[in-house]
Amino acid sequence: MINEFKEFIMRGNVMDMAVGIIIGAAFTAIVTSMVGDLIMPVIGVLTAGIDFADMFIALDGMEYASLDAAKEAGAAVVSYGVFINALINFLIVAFAVFMLVKGVNSMKRKAEENPEEAPAPPPADVQLLTEIRDLLKK
Repeated sequence: MINEFKEFIMRGNVMDMAVGIIIGAAFTAIVTSMVGDLIMPVIGVLTAGIDFADMFIALDGMEYASLDAAKEAGAAVVSYGVFINALINFLIVAFAVFMLVKGVNSMKRKAEENPEEAPAPPPADVQLLTEIRDLLKK
């Protein structure tokens, strides 16, 4: 059973998946920072300073200064601004992954179009010595 487990773990698919998960986690941190620190402030400026995170509807009919104030008061809220932020984040992550996959596929195509050249044949004297060696073995 232990040997079967070792074989399972050492398969290429499992190792590739593990590497993919690790790289994906690191990539997620980069994209999250890009969205929160670079893109959302620009969107805020373009939308005249509107902060999507504070957009909500209080279902109890009361007016609250912020989403946090509504939550502290125990009001049921529909936080559609948080959803908008998540949607923008998803679209940016999806586009970044698309560009990454597109780049990898492009590199694969180039590698397939230009396969490694076959090694040059050995010089004539080496070929002759190899043939003599093989004849002597018989």
